Amino acid sequence: MFMPMSTDAGDGFGVCLTIKNPQSAHHHGQIKSGPPFGTAQVRSNTVLYHISGHLHNRQKQNKIKLNKNVFGDSPAVPEYKVADAKKSKFILLHFSTFKAGWDWLILLATFYVAVTVPYNVCFIGDEDLTRSTTVSDIAVEILFIIDIVLNFRTTYVSTSGQVIFDAQQICIHYMTTWLIIDLVAALPFDLLYAFNVSVVSVVHLLKTVRLLRLLRLLQKMDRYSQHSTVVLTLLMSMFALLAHWMACIWYIIGKKEMDSNVHTTWDIGWLHELGKRLELPYTTVNGSANSGPSLRSVYIASLYFTFSSLTSVGFGNVSANTDAEKIFSICTMLIGALMHALVFGNVTAIIQRMYSRWSSYHTRTKDLKDFIRVHHLPQSLKQRMLEYFQTTWSVNNGIDSNELLKDFPDELRSDIAMHLNKEVLERAVFSSLSHGCLRSLSLHIKTTFCAPGEYLLRQGDALQALFFVCSGSMEVLKDGMVLAILVCSL
Repeated sequence: MFMPMSTDAGDGFGVCLTIKNPQSAHHHGQIKSGPPFGTAQVRSNTVLYHISGHLHNRQKQNKIKLNKNVFGDSPAVPEYKVADAKKSKFILLHFSTFKAGWDWLILLATFYVAVTVPYNVCFIGDEDLTRSTTVSDIAVEILFIIDIVLNFRTTYVSTSGQVIFDAQQICIHYMTTWLIIDLVAALPFDLLYAFNVSVVSVVHLLKTVRLLRLLRLLQKMDRYSQHSTVVLTLLMSMFALLAHWMACIWYIIGKKEMDSNVHTTWDIGWLHELGKRLELPYTTVNGSANSGPSLRSVYIASLYFTFSSLTSVGFGNVSANTDAEKIFSICTMLIGALMHALVFGNVTAIIQRMYSRWSSYHTRTKDLKDFIRVHHLPQSLKQRMLEYFQTTWSVNNGIDSNELLKDFPDELRSDIAMHLNKEVLERAVFSSLSHGCLRSLSLHIKTTFCAPGEYLLRQGDALQALFFVCSGSMEVLKDGMVLAILVCSL
């Protein structure tokens, strides 16, 4: 005979172990069972005896035994991470922490090059051989050279999925892929400035080849795609970088048109208009345009125009006046439309993924409230349903583990279930079971929650599972009288 079992004042969590008995049958309200059901009943009594605390010392010994024998040693490191690692201590693992940090440093250096090279080519040119960025430019070139050396000693994953540790194969692979681009990007152009060597404009244009290192970023985008915040930051950085490049081109268009019309009274270009607005007009001295606004003001105006054109249709305070400027403005608007679809579309998807769990919670809460309203459930039932839903959501965050793991192989699901239910399987009642039996048993363990005041079993209910109290406490009642209190003994 089963007594009503009710949870105490605190929240209770339990593990439900379902045991199916194909030999049991119902006949005139009585349950007939063979030996398996008898075994289950004996184990049920053992559980109650165990919970009462009489097996406290035995439990500690069994935990040590089970930790060593049942659950086995900790999982071994995947073979592809340790195979042939001892062949050479000078081989750098591509999945090591040092390589990950180095890749981030090279990424920052690449962004630095992508910003400074177009600016120096367009705004500075040959005018300033002692730029303030010469030291940092030389430091970036040294980083690129060191990166080439490290790439000759870094493992890689072949097309068959194997990690290659052989130094000769690594060299051949690197020489046939990224070596040429990395070599061109690492050419020490800035050492010419350091030694005050005369530099022609062609050298400035050759430095733009360093922008090809951005292709390495596209190669590694799949590595960062799992982190929404990183992808969001990279997308916005690429958008700002594009606006910076187009600002440099916008300045070059205005500068070239102004230089080509220096011997005339032509003054309708956007640079002339900017000079008039700032009351710093351009003047012609010895056949070249001088004075005018500072480079800082001109760059900010250029960047303002490209950002306003890429994100909208502009505001007119910096506008295109000549044919070349209008053609560039049209191209900027077209690129802006494409960037809206590419960048901001991905940004929207990333933000939706970041708040998908929050949206799912409110959707299910609304469905629950609509169900209660449609079926006119009483206030007591409504409160119990909402409390149960909110508590279970706080425990599992709305993740259905069975649905999530159903497509995984049985071997992997068993290992996951063994880990999730390790504390339950360490009980003395399971000490005599084999490792294989425990793995099969772990797949049938389910976690359930009972709110305070809820009844788990009533007298006359058919026992379909064994329950283990994992958190909180439960009362055994008969005619409103508490016969026993079952507490967690894990």
